[in-house]
Amino acid sequence: MLGKVASHFGNDYDADGFRTCSITGLDIHRSAENHVKLFGLTAVVALIIGGIFAVTVALTRWELIGLVGEQDYYTHLSMHAWNVLIFWMVFMEIAILYVGGSMVLGRRLPLTVLAKAGWAIMVVGAIGINWSIWTAGVQEAPLLTAYVPLDIPMEFYAFAIVFLLGTTIAAVPFFATIWLEKRGAVDRTLPLVTFGAFITSIIAVQAILGGLVAFSYALIWHLGIIDTINTGVYRTLFWTIGHGSQQINLLAMITVWYFLTHVVGGAVVVSEKVSRSAFVLYLFFINLGAAHHLMVDPGLSVGWRIFNTSYAFYGAAFASMIHAFAIPAGLEAGRRQRGLGGGLFGWLSSAPWRNPVFSATIFSIILFGFMGGITGVLMGQMQLNMTWHNTFATVGHFHGTVALGTTLAFWGLLFFVIKTMFRRDYISGTLASVVPYAYAGAMGIATLAMMYMGILYGVPRRTSSVVENIPGTDFSLSAAVPLMTIFGIFAVLALLAGVLFLLVAAGSLLFGKRLSDGDDGGLLPDGGYSTDGGESVHAIEMRGTFTLCMVFLTVFVVLYVLNWYLLSQLWAIGA
Repeated sequence: MLGKVASHFGNDYDADGFRTCSITGLDIHRSAENHVKLFGLTAVVALIIGGIFAVTVALTRWELIGLVGEQDYYTHLSMHAWNVLIFWMVFMEIAILYVGGSMVLGRRLPLTVLAKAGWAIMVVGAIGINWSIWTAGVQEAPLLTAYVPLDIPMEFYAFAIVFLLGTTIAAVPFFATIWLEKRGAVDRTLPLVTFGAFITSIIAVQAILGGLVAFSYALIWHLGIIDTINTGVYRTLFWTIGHGSQQINLLAMITVWYFLTHVVGGAVVVSEKVSRSAFVLYLFFINLGAAHHLMVDPGLSVGWRIFNTSYAFYGAAFASMIHAFAIPAGLEAGRRQRGLGGGLFGWLSSAPWRNPVFSATIFSIILFGFMGGITGVLMGQMQLNMTWHNTFATVGHFHGTVALGTTLAFWGLLFFVIKTMFRRDYISGTLASVVPYAYAGAMGIATLAMMYMGILYGVPRRTSSVVENIPGTDFSLSAAVPLMTIFGIFAVLALLAGVLFLLVAAGSLLFGKRLSDGDDGGLLPDGGYSTDGGESVHAIEMRGTFTLCMVFLTVFVVLYVLNWYLLSQLWAIGA
């Protein structure tokens, strides 16, 4: 079976190692394509491992089942978090850098030795982290936060450093590609997808450097090189990677949105300057969002908290609002230019919704915006953060961002890669079409249940037994039982949708029909890529997108006011 998978790495290349993609028209070199496959397949392995522990974690939090005992719960939770939030995402993001760099620019992937070395070091680090978590004592599982001075295995910090170093090495070929592209042509503009990948890589460097410093600080303390460690300093350093890694996810996801809405939906870029400016705003402000993790820390001044959770945070929120308009506007303009769909939403209703690449991408955009984006702004506010902090609502938020947003977008990209790089048709077009709908629907409801349990009932995160009573107290959360049941049922359904995705993806690679040269696999957008002869993009009335944005703004205002109202009810407790 492994040999059969390995055989799929080959495509027909010319004497120079290039081939022309029958769907995108890009000139793709063998070196770039094979390394994208390597990192992408490794990411899927991490997703499988994380998904297995998602089953045990979900069936434990659903206390009707209570699958895992208290003594093992943190181990399972740590395994789930590191494999899904870190390894699945980061391996995919290196692949995305290679797509946005060498593939889009039509170049060889330079320094392939470093790409392979980075991959190998990342794999060693990931295996080591998993091993150190699994073999840790009952009270030593690091979770994602790995706070000191908790008694966390020293090997965990060492392997975390190894993984981050491997990621840095694996990213070097991308930076080399950008340097080669700009060398001698500094005025040459990078394509928007490449520019987005470049900004993503800079954010990644910021996060990785913070992680290396934080984990090295903890490691030398564990080794006895220093006698004491300042936990406040460690927490501040840690969140540059703890939250910064999720900002890498955000930028990689948005880059994928621009790419996939164009290649399968026929979207155009309404204003490259505006979209680029939004990426630049992220560069300066997005990592400051990590401040909301530190709102309860006593060592930070009120002025620092207010600045980071308001004025600075608004810079990142404004950038997100730009993308929230630009991407659907580009889709509407591109389809209207081709005469596809009239009326207010005809351009959207006539879109290729049976194509899993398209539906996964659009569901990612919508659900991330309404469930991940809005809640991120809410919990990022200093005052409102007090009602969200360390509750199950926080878990709901990052499932809204990472599961409903990034994972769905990456699934769309993997569905695209199966046909374009592996040149395999889906084993079942119907099952492939069902996957985004099933996962988006089930995980969306499970995520809402988590948010409501946290906000309305104060159900805590990370504690597996809370419905009957919080251990050691007589305080009951039994009122949350109906919502916990809804969460459990739909979490299981979301996991089954994940299994279906893996079966379709693996089955397509192993048994899917080989697509002949020139076969677009049904991925080309209606009307093709050319809009010659159509109206100028600036002459298109994007009234559908404007209406959707007004709906989004209304929901945002309602939830913002509601959260302040709920906060005022908490204040009454001390009256």
